Amino acid sequence: MPTKLGEGVLIGDVIHQWTIQEYNQHQRGVRWYIIMITVGMLFIIYGLMFNNFLFSLIIILAGIIMFVQSHQTAPQVLFQITELGIVVGHKFYNYSELKNFFIVYQPPEVKNLFFQTDSSVHPILIVPLLDINPVNVRQTLLEFMEEDLSAEKEPLSVTIARRWRMN
Repeated sequence: MPTKLGEGVLIGDVIHQWTIQEYNQHQRGVRWYIIMITVGMLFIIYGLMFNNFLFSLIIILAGIIMFVQSHQTAPQVLFQITELGIVVGHKFYNYSELKNFFIVYQPPEVKNLFFQTDSSVHPILIVPLLDINPVNVRQTLLEFMEEDLSAEKEPLSVTIARRWRMN
């Protein structure tokens, strides 16, 4: 569980830092909205046909959240790699809370740093590398934690969400 940054939280000296968007901002055209509304309506009808009203309600709420989020500007947050952990916005993750990390660097489409967390609610933390040198970041992180060398690609769920502009 990340610690909320406050006055008494020690994070150590900052080694790397850059600013990232809190979530990905996608340009979605009319065609995307038509497809998603159609799929959403099919899911809602399916839920109603089988008396699964909670499923239908979740689909409606997800649609509302995605619509509202797409019409807002994503806030900028500071990402830092420190001697004691990582900072994402106002949250501090101690290295002991992180299992490992891996980097997927396939420009221009994918340039991300992934952290496996102990949390079952949010098991993967994704940080865009932007124009940061991934070799320097990797060398720094290797001093503090393990790298997952078996992960050569981003997780399938992340790929699907990125391609369908849903993350």
